[in-house]
Amino acid sequence: MKARLVRIGNSRGLRLAKPLIEQLGLEDEVDVSAEDGALVIRPSRLVRVGWAAAAAKLAAAGEAALGDAPATRFDAEEWEWR
Repeated sequence: MKARLVRIGNSRGLRLAKPLIEQLGLEDEVDVSAEDGALVIRPSRLVRVGWAAAAAKLAAAGEAALGDAPATRFDAEEWEWR
């Protein structure tokens, strides 16, 4: 597919066809980079996507206190919290 750069103030923009946007799952924000002489546009990954489901799965497995247990013998026996 060929496309034209359009002038936007002092910059240039690229219009993407709706079917291409839908096919790639692009939304309002994307990650843009230059790799090996090519412009790469990827969907932005949402921070912490899936964390709620993972926490619910841990809780269901009885591991809701993950991270609360002492990690080492030193933590359990010698460390003193003040």
